[in-house]
Amino acid sequence: MTGGHALGASNAFDAARRALRGLVVAATVRIHRPVVGYALEEPGTFLGSGFFVAPNWVLTCAHVACGGEGGEVAVVYETAPGRGVSTAPGRVVATLPDRAEQTVPAAGNWPAPDLALVQLTEPADDHECVYVSERPAAYYGEGRVLYAGWTENEGRLQVLDGTLTVQGTIGGWSSDVQMRLGDNDLPYGVSGGPVIDPARGEVIGVLKARSDHRPGGTSTGIEQLRTLRVPVERVSAEHSDLYQAVFHAHDRYHRDRQRHPAARRQTWTDVQGRLGARPGRTLSPDERIQLLGRLAELPPPDSTRGLLDILDSLPDFQAPTPLPAPRGWRDGLGALYESASDDGALELVLDYAMRAMSAPRPFLVPSTPDAEKALWVWVWQAAQRLSARYRAGLAEQRIERLRCRDQAEHDVEQHPNHDIPDTFSGTPRPVPAGAGPRPGAGAHRPHRRPDSDARARARARAVGSVARPSALLELVQRGWEPDRCDWSVSVSAPGGDAVRLHETERTPLAELPAHLAGPLAEAFRHCDEPGRPALLQVALPHALLGLEVDTWQLPPETEPLGTLRPVVVRCADRDRLPDDAFGAYDAGRFDDPYGPDDFGDVDEERRARWRWLHAHRARAEVLDCDEGLRKPVPTVEQLRALSHGTVPVLCRYGDLRFEDDAAALARIVLGGYGVALWRRRRGQPDDVCGEFHRGTIDEIAEPSSAQALPEAVHDLRMRLRAGRTESFWADGVALLYDDPHQPLPGTGDLLEAP
Repeated sequence: MTGGHALGASNAFDAARRALRGLVVAATVRIHRPVVGYALEEPGTFLGSGFFVAPNWVLTCAHVACGGEGGEVAVVYETAPGRGVSTAPGRVVATLPDRAEQTVPAAGNWPAPDLALVQLTEPADDHECVYVSERPAAYYGEGRVLYAGWTENEGRLQVLDGTLTVQGTIGGWSSDVQMRLGDNDLPYGVSGGPVIDPARGEVIGVLKARSDHRPGGTSTGIEQLRTLRVPVERVSAEHSDLYQAVFHAHDRYHRDRQRHPAARRQTWTDVQGRLGARPGRTLSPDERIQLLGRLAELPPPDSTRGLLDILDSLPDFQAPTPLPAPRGWRDGLGALYESASDDGALELVLDYAMRAMSAPRPFLVPSTPDAEKALWVWVWQAAQRLSARYRAGLAEQRIERLRCRDQAEHDVEQHPNHDIPDTFSGTPRPVPAGAGPRPGAGAHRPHRRPDSDARARARARAVGSVARPSALLELVQRGWEPDRCDWSVSVSAPGGDAVRLHETERTPLAELPAHLAGPLAEAFRHCDEPGRPALLQVALPHALLGLEVDTWQLPPETEPLGTLRPVVVRCADRDRLPDDAFGAYDAGRFDDPYGPDDFGDVDEERRARWRWLHAHRARAEVLDCDEGLRKPVPTVEQLRALSHGTVPVLCRYGDLRFEDDAAALARIVLGGYGVALWRRRRGQPDDVCGEFHRGTIDEIAEPSSAQALPEAVHDLRMRLRAGRTESFWADGVALLYDDPHQPLPGTGDLLEAP
């Protein structure tokens, strides 16, 4: 039986499978403790398996790589069958999750994704590298996969390969999904080996663990490498971003192998073609690797946010954003595969390549113009399959996109703090901090004091912030379990639309930071731009507005959230505030102009206050303290009578007061205020507070509008963390920044307590 294939076709397919197996085995390595000589043949030094993902880069499991001493390992590999083994020293440069400074867990017990990148510290002889899929493994839900690894057999270390069935996933729709694999025994030592899609000839995962109770185990999707730490500052070279460095090297390697004129051995691209792979329904494996190789010659995308904007600008792109979010040019190409239709797939790929060719660059190298030209040559050749009209449009588009980018760069030089148009969408795009002229085009800049420099950077970052996506964390306290909450993490677009990335129920409040680290990191990747960390909005019920979110360290031992990015709070239950929050208001006085019948106008008043504060300079008003003496917060009626330029300030939050803290903040919210500031008192009730009064008056009045306040508070927290004495008055400061024109999403949805 030939399964419906002609005998010749079946034999050719089997030969392609055998060739794929040979490539996989050639790229699979074993990892040892760093010893010398014949000890590397002893099973006692053997830690596990791994594989070359790019020249001189090995991917494996964290629990395997961290079994060495001080992050040092020995990598043993074969360059070809029968040539014997070679050894190269390596060091662990990254683990997921990041545990570099912590005690190594017991072998096999690392939490997901349990990945490590090992960099060889000496150049290795010519070795094979796997081809890594550009699409998430989560889309691979059934069928069989190949695997390879090293194990001990009769006292000798030998390479092993085989097949496993995919029996489902662990993690559902979350970004840390793992595949469950079965129907074969996985011996000790294969952890860290590759998992391969046999139909497409691509590595899609890493063997993580073997099951103790049944044949098989689990694997981690290769796309989890997208969650590697993103550089905080704008990258100045490819090697500044580990993820981009590894995968640009991967794509260039496979492109160079494919076009090498003297090569005789089969390549991964050759085998993929023999398997009948058709990436994105339109490209041949050779066309794909030539495209990826050209994209890898370009500087990487400016940011994940910039790459997502490119995808969103494609007229025929309709697929949901994969998780983790795409980070490199190859990831964006892989995201197109789920949206491509047979009749428009090539146009979608070409439109994407055109945007990559003219996208803003985080840096430039002398070869960048040649790389852009080479990409255009590929686009033009691929477009020969399409109509003459489409090709003419491409040529016009190229000229216009490059013209717009050149104009944008000129505008950056002339007006470094102004918004510039996007070269792919035409919409205003804030200038990233640190952006400036191309190399060699620098201009003289006046000298500033260091402190004024920091303030200038804060003001520059604030420009256009309302037009930037932000991360949104929503918490709902469970009424019958006040020590627990339901929560979600979303990406909030400037227009108010939000894309929910993660949601969970019944999390203990005391354990929130540990649960939030991963989902928030993914949201930040969606929003951050180089040197411009995105705003984090935290929507809380009024009783939790004092939650010290800005002090959370995610993960532990890192800088507090409030020093890494602007963090503001919003009131999530504005329409459900208790009646006693009105203060001295007499509910029986229905003739009062601010009585219950009039509170339908409060929303319009909130919007009017917000508009005024964002068009004029604000004025701080300390509500609960007079020269160090406590006083009650004014009633809602009195608060509404204050001018629209007022920003309420609470000095005594956390102190003994006439009303509790939650009621005081609720009164400010009911008074129609979307911007307010307070400090969480950590000292004694009789602490001197004059510096806090003076500091808030100066800091709130300095920006030209309230739009800059989130960045101003962020700057304060950074100076405080740096030990700047003049900022100590701001210890514990919090900012309410609740835009009435951008209502919170999902009211009444899953997170509404039943």
